[in-house]
Amino acid sequence: MLRIVCLILSLSLPSFALAQKPNILWLSCEDISAHLGCYGDPHAITPNLDRLAEEGVRYTHAFTTAGVCAPCRSGIITGMYQTTLGTQHMRGNAQLPPEVSPFPAYLRAAGYYTSNNSKQDYQFTTPDGVWDESNGRAHWRNRPNKDQPFFSVFNFTGCHESGIAGAEKYREVTKNLTPQQRQDADALTTFPPYYPETPAAREDWKRNYELITAMDAWAGELIAQLKEDGLYENTIIMYWSDHGVGLPRAKRWLYDSGTRVPLIVRIPESLRVEGQGEPGTASDRLVSSIDFGPTVLNFAGIDAPEVMQGRAFLGPDSSPARSFVFGARDRMDERYDIIRMARDQRFKYIRNYEPLKTYYQYMNTPEKGKTMADLRRLHEAGELAPAAEYYFSPTKPVEELYDTWTDPYEIRNLADDSRYTKTLERLRAAHLDWVKRTRDTGLIAEPIIIEREKQIGHRYGILRQNSDPTFNRRLAEIAAKASEGPKALPDLLNGLNDPDAAVRYWGAVGIGNIGRPASSAAKAIESTLSDESAVVRIAAARALCRLGRPEKALPVLARELDEGEQWERLHAAIVLDEIDDMARPVIAEMHAALEPREELYAQGKYVVRVINRALNQLEGTKREVR
Repeated sequence: MLRIVCLILSLSLPSFALAQKPNILWLSCEDISAHLGCYGDPHAITPNLDRLAEEGVRYTHAFTTAGVCAPCRSGIITGMYQTTLGTQHMRGNAQLPPEVSPFPAYLRAAGYYTSNNSKQDYQFTTPDGVWDESNGRAHWRNRPNKDQPFFSVFNFTGCHESGIAGAEKYREVTKNLTPQQRQDADALTTFPPYYPETPAAREDWKRNYELITAMDAWAGELIAQLKEDGLYENTIIMYWSDHGVGLPRAKRWLYDSGTRVPLIVRIPESLRVEGQGEPGTASDRLVSSIDFGPTVLNFAGIDAPEVMQGRAFLGPDSSPARSFVFGARDRMDERYDIIRMARDQRFKYIRNYEPLKTYYQYMNTPEKGKTMADLRRLHEAGELAPAAEYYFSPTKPVEELYDTWTDPYEIRNLADDSRYTKTLERLRAAHLDWVKRTRDTGLIAEPIIIEREKQIGHRYGILRQNSDPTFNRRLAEIAAKASEGPKALPDLLNGLNDPDAAVRYWGAVGIGNIGRPASSAAKAIESTLSDESAVVRIAAARALCRLGRPEKALPVLARELDEGEQWERLHAAIVLDEIDDMARPVIAEMHAALEPREELYAQGKYVVRVINRALNQLEGTKREVR
């Protein structure tokens, strides 16, 4: 339908009307934070982007909604939180509801030529009518009518974490750098204190800078092409990164190292709104990555649909400034860790919904890097500095609070400091309000999401089409109580009897989190082993193991590992990995789970990775986990 509307509009609008619309160019890159010269980094070699900042506005408080590419890209292209759409789990594939479209579709319907070169990775199948062209050759130069305004996206993938971890890719991306553009790893004073002081880790940090320099040259070439085409003074340029550095404790995480990104916007003088876009200025306005799309629509004079959660921060009808930005971490490949973030200008609040999980759960992709290898090696040897060793703590605090002005590396948790109680309460309340207001589907166990998506047609509707008006509130509140300890036991027991499986799941998880002090709940948990929901049964089995009563729990875990659907099997595998020696009676069943099951689903490798890891610990083996 959008294709038809787009065609009609493009034929009916005269070329002079189209030409009055501003062109908009997006220069996006991957896996970097604000390591640019214009942001004051003493080692950055980024002349082209520094020049762009001299001619535009540099945003110092721009953040993405996730510390990893696909979830946050789903938000960027729709102007909506990934947790609202159900696109939060890495390597998922959600369905969009009818009322949500990627924002370039609105530009295209209004007569714009839309091109994307070339990454999408939105966690959903892109509907028709979004791009005129989306491939490695897409370019504004390909539009049939040279007077037609364009929205063109170019994505630089060379500074992805694979460019740091992979020597071949690193060499290819940086092959044109001159000797003067190379870095001295030992001289880099920005090396974070949570990394190991090893040659390999410093080499990774050096590569990050050199990949950024290569990216800067790429950006310069595209800007030069605009000038060659005589379009520079009629094109708004937005440069940004999808999330932070592709190294441990940055990518995938909600600290500033993972979510703070560079954002530079150049608006030609003829296209500026009074008071906006002044060359060479810096703005400390809070900007979320879901604001990028609504801002582009505002530049183009297109009203953003009401369903969009992002706010236009520039243009003639820009929105009031944000008081907070928010972020979420959910499943990263084979491991779950539900974490939420709220941040204002100064303070960062983090809520760990699964505090019994260590920070550095074993995940296949980040383990490929040399920095991660050195972290594990030195941890096992007891040779890490405290700031690095901390992230191997067996558990996490339920809440974290950081003063980013005095502690930019976010390594001094102030959550228990009475001087910051009011700040903690304010940000805690903002976070909980956001979870409820945006209807956070990440608080629903993934197997339940998949089941209800089949019934409703999309994940967006799970917390909107439920006939129980109190469900969203009950879910948010019990998910929080699951990490509040013994004082929450009465509420968690009530949760086990809730009519909704998503709430019962957190009731069981919370009792398991309390462990042996919740022994009075053993009978209720045993009854929950026969729950109609597989993932609730698995959570109850975990709770029994945590209560020191694995006898009835292990058969349930083994059965779900063998017979469960895609994500139920993963949940069961993770519990078996977590309970260590308790899992010995079902070692045979764990070995059976390693048999190929390609007919079930492509992500079967996730179960294999987790079970291999568990068996390595139980049997003292060294199976390759890949």
